[in-house]
Amino acid sequence: MKKFWIALVGVVLAFGPAMFAQDVVTGVKDLGKDIDKGAKKTAHGTKTAADKTGDATKDAAKDTAHATGKAADKTGDATKDAAKDTAKGTDKAAKATAHGTKTAADKTADATKDAAKKTADAVK
Repeated sequence: MKKFWIALVGVVLAFGPAMFAQDVVTGVKDLGKDIDKGAKKTAHGTKTAADKTGDATKDAAKDTAHATGKAADKTGDATKDAAKDTAKGTDKAAKATAHGTKTAADKTADATKDAAKKTADAVK
């Protein structure tokens, strides 16, 4: 039995490294396949993320353009309203100034008449 074990150990030592080497090569091949699969998944994920980012950017640009258009319209409307209010205020101020000027002119005329009468009385 001892000879049998010696023979078995001899055979294992003789052919074992070749069998283990085959497993290493297979393992390396499998690892290469796994790495390749992972790289393909990463590339696909990166492409998908880039596509989604592009779509989101396009949507954001459209939304910004739409909101800017609305804001411009509202600004235009507010400017029109402000111009109308300014015109009304200017008209009221002009009327008040004209009224004040007329009142001042009437008072000046009355005072001038009074002064003329006093001067006429003093000259007599």
